[in-house]
Amino acid sequence: MMKTVPLSLTLMTGRFTLHRLPADHPVAPHWLSASQLLSLTRTEEELSLVAPEEWAIDSERQEGPWRAFKVAGPLDFELVGILAQLTATLADAGVPLFALSTFDTDYLLVKSDRCGDAAAALRARGHQVFLQ
Repeated sequence: MMKTVPLSLTLMTGRFTLHRLPADHPVAPHWLSASQLLSLTRTEEELSLVAPEEWAIDSERQEGPWRAFKVAGPLDFELVGILAQLTATLADAGVPLFALSTFDTDYLLVKSDRCGDAAAALRARGHQVFLQ
């Protein structure tokens, strides 16, 4: 079993929606000027977009609303198992998630109705959870 390293996470304000779009879907200019969490990932199969819930996006599929926990960073690239220990904590609590990583840190998105369960599970494992 992996040793838990206490981490600090912040529950971000706002809600988010995960969209699945065709791989060749154009990127809307306003997406790139977002002032809050936004993630765009394009592959040969799809364009995935995590965007603020209030954005009206006509997508093939969407899931949400989600809330986002931001891990305090920046995290050193030499650290091992940070995301694994956080996702295992939520898995043990039966909380589904969508994980994102950036250059500096990680984000855990959980369905809004499971946000309290996620925060409680993280705290029970010794992590600090703050509100933004």
